[in-house]
Amino acid sequence: MGVLEELGVRLPSYPDIRLALVLGERALYVNGDLQTARRWFDSAYRQAESCGDVPALARAALGQGGVWVQEHRTCAESEMVRARQRHALSLVDPYSSLALRLRIRMTGEEDYGAGGHEAILRLVARARNAGDPTALAEALSLAHHCLLGPEHGPLRLELARELIGQAPVTGRRGDLLMGLLWRTVDLHLAADPHAGRCLEELQGLLAEHDHLAVGFVVDVIRVMLTIRAGLFDQAEKMAGDCFERGVKAGDMDATGWYGGQIAAVRWYQGRVAELLPVLTDLVSSPTLSPIDNSYLAGFALAAATSGDRRLAAGHLARLRGRDLADLPRSSSWLFSMYCVAETAHLLQDAGTAAEAYALLRPFAGLPVIASLGVVCFGSVHHSLGMAALTTGDVDLAAEHLGEAVRANLALGHWPAATLSRWRLGQALALRDGPHDKAARAAQSTAAQEARDLGMVLPAVVGRASAAHGTFRLRRHGRHWQVEQAGRLVVVEHSVGMQHLATLIANPGREILAADLAAGAAAQESEPASAQPLLDDQARETYRQRLSELQAEIDELEAMNDIERAAALRLEREWLVAELTAATGIGGRARPFTGTEERARIAVGKAIRRAISRVSAADRVLGEELRATVHTGVRCCYRPR
Repeated sequence: MGVLEELGVRLPSYPDIRLALVLGERALYVNGDLQTARRWFDSAYRQAESCGDVPALARAALGQGGVWVQEHRTCAESEMVRARQRHALSLVDPYSSLALRLRIRMTGEEDYGAGGHEAILRLVARARNAGDPTALAEALSLAHHCLLGPEHGPLRLELARELIGQAPVTGRRGDLLMGLLWRTVDLHLAADPHAGRCLEELQGLLAEHDHLAVGFVVDVIRVMLTIRAGLFDQAEKMAGDCFERGVKAGDMDATGWYGGQIAAVRWYQGRVAELLPVLTDLVSSPTLSPIDNSYLAGFALAAATSGDRRLAAGHLARLRGRDLADLPRSSSWLFSMYCVAETAHLLQDAGTAAEAYALLRPFAGLPVIASLGVVCFGSVHHSLGMAALTTGDVDLAAEHLGEAVRANLALGHWPAATLSRWRLGQALALRDGPHDKAARAAQSTAAQEARDLGMVLPAVVGRASAAHGTFRLRRHGRHWQVEQAGRLVVVEHSVGMQHLATLIANPGREILAADLAAGAAAQESEPASAQPLLDDQARETYRQRLSELQAEIDELEAMNDIERAAALRLEREWLVAELTAATGIGGRARPFTGTEERARIAVGKAIRRAISRVSAADRVLGEELRATVHTGVRCCYRPR
């Protein structure tokens, strides 16, 4: 007596097996309801096994594989399904269609798990020669899933087109939808400008009759496109709805893909470090694909961004293994390499950056898209630029980052274009100096775009220009360049940044808050501040700069370069406001009025706001400033 009979459950009769198979196949191939299909096929397998119905048992074992590869992620589930398929294959006629389809399913699983595709492609050819349209359609789809590395784009498109052509022969609507889905994914992975047309065609078919599995991936792509548009709040809401649809479909990737979409939003918002606790769980999740290293790579980047260098370096080493080139070329490979390049930059790991550059170079023209269109991080040129910047080749970095800006604009990926433009400005500033017009224009434009999109732009880790452990602040128009021990960040001007500059230029000296507020350093016997406030000489420098700016603006307007002229005009308006605020009647410096207590409060607030601004761009620099800058009636910078 079986377990079900012991529990008082009636074993189904022969017609019940047929019904379970029909309902399972309808759920899988027509509705794309993976969860429901699994239940019906499991029931059918158990019934067929109990009554010795070999063809039904084989159909049930085959159906349990689903439409994707690796649908069963836990070791126990995957081994159970594999054992059932092996058992079924041992019982059926080895020359039958069922035997061929079982071999195709099992081979696809094995190739995918090993990061290969040779065996499944041989079975595609065999299915063609056999003239079995159903077996061929299944082989084409599974082979496509085993060829998601960046080097296989043209072959994938051929397979997708052939699958679309097979759909009328098999008569299964699911084959047509899968073929169109694969083609839609392929066009997005190739940055094809007409990818949107295929997506619209697919959405039209789904509107007529839904297919949960395909519809889930379509919704995932729509979330990616919304992030590209810079609509972060809308994308986050859509990601939540998409996750619920994935769970309803029974897709094992629902949790991982949702995590990836939220991580992309947080990366561009400058908040990815917040996800460290979530990523800690996801890295070890059994629902991830066995060849998916994206969450390990993302964890390393989040740790590096948070300033935890030891944790980041450990996970980067774990990801690399003995050789970075051994990382499987899966659908998440480009994203993993994006994280490697960014993490190596933050850690100043030139060796890893050089390896990443060599591996990514052949794919410079592609976008960094994870899986079937889950998230996009812009052009591979951006990662190449960051790798070159880390190795110290600033010329090469600027070249790649310039290409990244153009490619990201073509993608309509506004956050990625803004980030690449910001990095380009930083690379140009490192190469040509912070006064370089192109560097200033790139950074100014990127800063404005970031404000519009709600982004927080990251720091660049450049060559150290100050003694180890001490800060150096330099003013460039409306921005300040903050450096310390090789870390560099650019932030907007504020009164607090002016106060910080004076304190840092006089390490160890206590300066009255009233003197800082009044615009003059304390008059003591020590040498005067290396960072004077708005004295006569500074005012004259401002006036000279105003004249230069007006000449540059006139020249740019004559050349019809409206964007750069607008950026310089903003700087000119700011300088005029500074001069007006800092001078009184007759052009004399305007003194700060009020008590020491008012000065203490005003200066303390201004300095804390400035430090928060630095911290938003680079948490490590911000924490160091908080630890070394002291405010009160007397203020002081005491480097550690």
